[in-house]
Amino acid sequence: MKLSFIATTILAAMILLRGQSAGAQVFEDAGKYMDYISRANEDLTATYLSYLSAAAHNKSHRKVEKRRQDVINAIYNTKASIQGMPPWKGDKSYRDTTVAFLKIVNIVFNEDYAKIVNMEDIAEQSYDAMEAYLLAQEKADEKLEEARQRHVEMSKKFAAKYNVNIIEGESEIDKKGKIASEVNKHYNDVYLIFFKPYKQDMYLVDAIGKSNLIAVEQSINALDKAAKEGQEKLKTLSGYNNDPALIEACQGAMEFYKSEAQRSSAMSDFFLKKENFEKMKKTFEAKRPKDRTQGDVDQYNKAVNDINTSLKDYNNLNQQLNKERNEMLNNWNKKVSHYFDDYMPVQRKQ
Repeated sequence: MKLSFIATTILAAMILLRGQSAGAQVFEDAGKYMDYISRANEDLTATYLSYLSAAAHNKSHRKVEKRRQDVINAIYNTKASIQGMPPWKGDKSYRDTTVAFLKIVNIVFNEDYAKIVNMEDIAEQSYDAMEAYLLAQEKADEKLEEARQRHVEMSKKFAAKYNVNIIEGESEIDKKGKIASEVNKHYNDVYLIFFKPYKQDMYLVDAIGKSNLIAVEQSINALDKAAKEGQEKLKTLSGYNNDPALIEACQGAMEFYKSEAQRSSAMSDFFLKKENFEKMKKTFEAKRPKDRTQGDVDQYNKAVNDINTSLKDYNNLNQQLNKERNEMLNNWNKKVSHYFDDYMPVQRKQ
């Protein structure tokens, strides 16, 4: 499974101050004051996108965590530097708003995202856990975006107050942040659809392995329902960048799961036949050989042949389903990998 990570647009106020202390600077005008605060935006954003890129491209958990810590350290150092800056002609608004924004960013990466990483360990256990895991990412995204919007508005007010001309537009790294957010959002939408029957399939396989007839029948019904619901939900989605590959791979998975549910009824029948055969065998063997009639023997031999034929059919079906499942999962994983390779921005750590 491809892990899903927070993606948001951290734009004009992501700073990593370098060199001389801000408190020792003498600013000639408000524009240079603002530029000093925002000039290293791309350094910190690049650090963040490096983390996001590593996560999306299946880097190790340890490496991903190290990069998250890099982002946290950069935010902490930036916040401390900004807090030490003098107000502009007694006006603390831009400085303090930036510090407030960075506090929120720090909370999201240091606390919210730590919880999300922990949730990842249990997300596979159930559909509800996976849904909560993905929802937590979206909520963290929203928190960052709301804070960013407030800071952008304050930046505009400060610039207007002191006649600073702000050039509208986005840098290349800002665009990468937006793309990363959109790429992850589309993947999460499709993956949640995929995950529901995927999990029901695991329950079915487990029930079959335990020869639990009741659990098999319940899992078959749940799998069929999840696959059909998934097909309907997929009809409401459009491919990212008009690329339908991920949706088509998910549609292929729904087709397999629906077909599996239909064909698995034969397995349920086998377990019922096996249960009846065991009862008959027990009754037959309870009779002493001299008390068995020819009819008893003929009936038993026929039952043995029937159950052996059913067992052969069961094994063939099980092998066929395992083969098709592996092919489907391989195709899904390949399409997911290609999707992130094609669309997730690659950002090297600076």
